[in-house]
Order: sequence, then C-alpha cells, then structure tokens
Amino acid sequence: MSSLTTQSCEACRADAPKITEDEKQSLLGEIPEWQVTELNGEEQLKRVFKFRNFAEALAFTNKVGDLAEAEGHHPAVLLEWGKVTVRWWTHKIGGLHRNDFIMAARTDAAYAG
Repeated sequence: MSSLTTQSCEACRADAPKITEDEKQSLLGEIPEWQVTELNGEEQLKRVFKFRNFAEALAFTNKVGDLAEAEGHHPAVLLEWGKVTVRWWTHKIGGLHRNDFIMAARTDAAYAG
C-alpha cells in the first residue's frame, strides 16, 4: 500500500501551485495503475476499475463517494456495467495537486479492500 493513503488532503486555494514534473513522476511510482491524461487542457489522473457486475461497480462507486466527501475533494466518476472510471484533478487550479495523488492512492486501497 502507498504511503499516500495515510496522508491528508490540504485545503487548496485557486493560487496553489500545480505539482511539478519531478513530483508527478515520483508520486506516479506510488500509484502505478493510474495514468495522466489531459482533458480540456487540464491534466488529470485516470484509472478504470473492473468488476464482475453492476452491483459491485456501484458499491465501489459509493466507497469512492464516501472518500471524496470525507476530504471535500471530488472526482469525476463514470459507472458502467462491470467497470468504474475515476478521474482525479484539482478543479480550482485546473490540474494536478498532491491531493489528487493522495485520493488516487485511497481509491486503490478501497478497490483492494
């Protein structure tokens, strides 16, 4: 399990700096199943989680929702039969912040648990 799962998200301001390229590469090593994608000019972390059926995918989606509510940091979630796509990024800064990596690691832990 990644050490990111034990960290807390910090309140993020609109002028908070985006993560540096070096930080991003280092943190991606802790969440190897995630990929960096770009949508509408904003970098995001994205991962597709697979399930045996819709009910399992829905239960996982609810876990992700609970994680998001607990930290006040919310992803984009696409629920489909047998899979859930989760995308984390920091809306206020239009890109990636350390919080996104923390939440990606917690999402991985919810999937494993």
